[in-house]
Amino acid sequence: MTQTITRLTVNGGIHDVDAAPDTALLYVLRNDLRLNGPKYGCGLGECGACTVLIDGIAARSCVIPIEGCVGRDVLTLEGLGSREHPDPVQDAFIREQGAQCGYCLNGMIMSTKALLNRIPQPSEAEVLEALRHNLCRCGAHIEIMRAAMRAAGRAVEAQG
Repeated sequence: MTQTITRLTVNGGIHDVDAAPDTALLYVLRNDLRLNGPKYGCGLGECGACTVLIDGIAARSCVIPIEGCVGRDVLTLEGLGSREHPDPVQDAFIREQGAQCGYCLNGMIMSTKALLNRIPQPSEAEVLEALRHNLCRCGAHIEIMRAAMRAAGRAVEAQG
C-alpha cells in the first residue's frame, strides 16, 4: 500500500495525514489525531462504538476509508463540546447518567446528535429507531433513552 498525504477536516481543524487512502478513518482519528472518543468495538460497522458524524450524518468510522472523507466535515465526540460547555446532547447524557461502563456512549451520543440534526423534536419511536444499531452490553438502555429524549426536549414516560 502506498502512503499518501490526505487532508481531512476533523472537528473544524485541517489535518494532513500520512496514511494509505484505504485506511479506516477510526485508525487515523485514534492513532494519528489522538482522538479517543470513537472507540474500536467490532471493526465491522455493527456495534456503533466508533460512530462519528460526517457532514452531520452518523457514520461508522471503522469501515469508512479516509479517502471517502476528503472534502467532508468529520465531527467526533471531542468536537461536540467541552467539559465547561458540553453540547446539549452531552449534557442530557450526563444529567440522565446514560452510561454504566461508557464504552458505547460515544456512539449513542453521536447517533443522537445526528438524529437531532435531521429531526429536532423526534418521537420516542424515532429515537428508538436511530439508536437500535448502537449496542450497549451494560443494560443502560432506559437511561440512554431518557438522555436522548431529554436532548430532544422531551420527557420519557416512566417505565413501569
